Amino acid sequence: MRGARHAAEGWLLAAAIAGLRLGPLARARRVGAMAGALAHALGARRRVAEENLRLAFPELDARARGAILRAHYRELGTVVAEYARLADLARAPLGEAIAAVRGLEHIEAARAAGRGGILLTGHFSNFELLGAWLAQRHPVDAVVRALSNPRVEAWIARERRRAGFGLIDAGRGLRALYQALRANRLVAILADQDARRAGVFVPFLGRPASTPVGPARLALATGAPILMGFVTRAADGRLELEVEPPLAAGDRRAPQAAERLTALHTARLEAWVRRRPELWFWLHRRWKTRPAAAAGEG
Repeated sequence: MRGARHAAEGWLLAAAIAGLRLGPLARARRVGAMAGALAHALGARRRVAEENLRLAFPELDARARGAILRAHYRELGTVVAEYARLADLARAPLGEAIAAVRGLEHIEAARAAGRGGILLTGHFSNFELLGAWLAQRHPVDAVVRALSNPRVEAWIARERRRAGFGLIDAGRGLRALYQALRANRLVAILADQDARRAGVFVPFLGRPASTPVGPARLALATGAPILMGFVTRAADGRLELEVEPPLAAGDRRAPQAAERLTALHTARLEAWVRRRPELWFWLHRRWKTRPAAAAGEG
């Protein structure tokens, strides 16, 4: 039964991708946005997203939060449409799919220091395009988790490699990450989903959120800088990429240094989410794990 479902999902994906690759990018983006609007109308994980927005922005009324959510679903659909052309967008001349890139000097300085860099971001607009664009110019390894559907996973892995990524399975542990940084590569990591009891609780949008502490520990252990990167969408649909200056690690041997650095990068993400809330992934139960519940586990 599962095999049949996986096969059907694989065929549907192939058909959707083939359709999205036809014609100009602007049309694919419009189709994606309409598909996102349909997903909103059908209520796909809408209750989760509505509750997240209520928790994050209690000062806004239901109408304002509803407008953010409608724009968010359209953004999700647009990103899916772009993902069908990830490699092509990453290699397109600047000014076509990507309107502007800022902060490349921070990447170059990190690699000049010889310790590689931890490119950290969240599920914020077309975050994979940031890594793919950089991968045309610097070696980038993305930390990934395999999907349950092997057909879909194989397609995604193939497209990531076409876009220039090296891939590190999150299940392989730290060894591959250390090797990549020692080779002066960039390691791209997402760190904005609920980490359950394995995470540390830091403030995020006004509430404590269980957050992966691995990126901070990796930075402290290796001396590799954490570079936050973000993608925003301009009014004409094109994307703008920005890499921020490295986060100040402080005293690497200080008590709770990893927790402090985790709170710092989470605060940077929060600043971007508050600036462009429609671009962040609201469909995930970000505050599912609560401090009291975690303290009582085990």
